[in-house]
Amino acid sequence: MPNTSTQPTSSPDILFQLSAVSVQFGRVHALADCTLNIGRGERLALVGANGSGKSTLLRYLHGLVPASSGQMQRPVPALQAMLFQRPYMLRTSVQNNVAIGLWLGGMRWGVAREQALAALERVGLAALAPRPGKTLSGGQQQRLALARAWALKPQVLLLDEPTASLDPAAKREVESLMGEFADSGMTLIFSSHNLGQVKRLASRVIYLEHGHVLADAPVQSFFGGSLPPAAAQFLKGELG
Repeated sequence: MPNTSTQPTSSPDILFQLSAVSVQFGRVHALADCTLNIGRGERLALVGANGSGKSTLLRYLHGLVPASSGQMQRPVPALQAMLFQRPYMLRTSVQNNVAIGLWLGGMRWGVAREQALAALERVGLAALAPRPGKTLSGGQQQRLALARAWALKPQVLLLDEPTASLDPAAKREVESLMGEFADSGMTLIFSSHNLGQVKRLASRVIYLEHGHVLADAPVQSFFGGSLPPAAAQFLKGELG
């Protein structure tokens, strides 16, 4: 398969090294012979049609699905968190939705509550701290999920379609937070069908099709350079 990869072969800043990784569910090859490096501080966007392997790659990087073959090395271990397209809300307050994760990590409950409030301030939800998490709007729930992740102080944040189904205002709020987190040095790895969002947030783009990495390039080259035919068709909207 053609690949326009520009990734380094070795570096002290490499966080993930995947070598010929395949993930198979029954007869379905969700990832096929995936070889790539992901470095510290990157803003990596995963694009491709539904079923291309984007979510599987994110889940594999986060340790949620095993490889059928191949391997991943973590030369520089880093704390990471993951946001899903539809974040799960606990049946408790907005503040406790953040605090419980910190408490489970060993923090005293009073301190966890204080840190949770600081995280909610960070995403503009402090005023809603006493409300039940499940009563928030979709955009507010996604911001709450970002607060839960940010409170853990991860070096890597993985996001699966973080603004899907959100209204334009909520999308802008979530994108703004993602950009701020990346500016602080956090590594972002996110999937998206929104190519405008990819242009705004990504520094590097990977295009997947049927589990294969067909293109891997800096964002400027991906949108303005020469691509394999399937990736070029995807950009033209000919592949859904």
